[in-house]
Amino acid sequence: MTAAKDTPALALYRQAMRAFHSFAPGVLKKRIAAGKEDAARWRERLGDSAVPRPAGPLVWFHGVSVGESLSALPAVEAIRARRPDIHVLITSATTTSAEILSRRLPENAVHQFAPVDTPQAVRAFLDHWRPDLAVFIESDIWPVLLGELDARRVPRLLLSARITEKTAKGWRRFRAAMAALLGGYRAISAQDGASETRLKAMGPQVAARIAPRANLKTLGAPPPVDADKGAALKAMIGGRFVWLGASTHPGEDEAIAQTLEPGLLGGDLLILAPRHPIRAADIRAAVEGMGLRVAQRSRNERIDDRVQVYLADTLGELGTLFTLSDIVVMGGGFLTGVGGHNPLEPARLGKSVVTGPDIANWRGVYDDLIHDGAAQMVAAEALGPLLRRLRHHPDEVYAMDQRALAFSRREDGALETVMAILTPLLPEPRR
Repeated sequence: MTAAKDTPALALYRQAMRAFHSFAPGVLKKRIAAGKEDAARWRERLGDSAVPRPAGPLVWFHGVSVGESLSALPAVEAIRARRPDIHVLITSATTTSAEILSRRLPENAVHQFAPVDTPQAVRAFLDHWRPDLAVFIESDIWPVLLGELDARRVPRLLLSARITEKTAKGWRRFRAAMAALLGGYRAISAQDGASETRLKAMGPQVAARIAPRANLKTLGAPPPVDADKGAALKAMIGGRFVWLGASTHPGEDEAIAQTLEPGLLGGDLLILAPRHPIRAADIRAAVEGMGLRVAQRSRNERIDDRVQVYLADTLGELGTLFTLSDIVVMGGGFLTGVGGHNPLEPARLGKSVVTGPDIANWRGVYDDLIHDGAAQMVAAEALGPLLRRLRHHPDEVYAMDQRALAFSRREDGALETVMAILTPLLPEPRR
């Protein structure tokens, strides 16, 4: 029995999750109806996979959502370059991450939805995939899963750990259980100093596992750019000034459109690329209700001189849209609870961003970008004046863009840190 199984809180949790398993299919089907699960692949959440496990050693990476799972790709590609015999499994929990990963997975890598944390689903998942190493990104802690990995003697790592004060406060309520779970990692690499301090405060069992810091989200290549699609869009846009509202959430689309309306009426074009394209109908209705003319990408509608808002309700095209934009407004920061989105994706294409104040998920990166003059943060009510000023000062925007590009190129050393942690635990080649 592992240490993670010895605390009363963990034993009670396992019992509750074992009982919950019989209700899990019904819960998942309700989530399918709400667009939160893949109707064709929902049984993966119960550990039932239609994809055969490849022969040979297998390393498993898990990141709950888009940002976490995509941040693993540079490490995945580095492993594949050094050890082409190793196969990689990447799991996530959201349909958006699955859609994007399907376009960006390297060779010998497969995506699956992560199992729900019931003993039945976890055992079915691990019986099928039999990972030789498990790598978790950020702070997605699932007690049943971690305990089962320990019982099977599968080494596990926690990379790019991000521990907010709220998370740490919750952990302290179950200190013994969390210390047992965290102490089961072979190594824990925090993405920032504050997270590392909170991890060490969980006790000596956890502090002994702390490895050098590295933020996986600062790694990676630029998002893919489709030159042909970009050229076709540019031909329709012509010489118009282009604003991009990227990865927006409910309420942000309308707020950005209202802010920019005077500029749009003067001939500018606003592109809205929602984080979840399933919202396209609602966004279109709201923006047209403001009296603005909309063209929608999923309907192959053309951008003519009368179109003021282009609704890019697609996935995997943000890189192309970044290259077409003059100013990027990054969504996820003007609401409460989202925590912002990755500013390094546009930065790697030479684009700075304007964002809102709720950037908890990317606080360290944004702090550095803002310090370098490569991004600006502003409250929603002050967004309009800032954007209108930037519209009339292209030299300032160009300087911000260049600083953003330079910043993105300074983060290359983090991959060496990550690989130094990973390499000793990679499975031996099999004869």
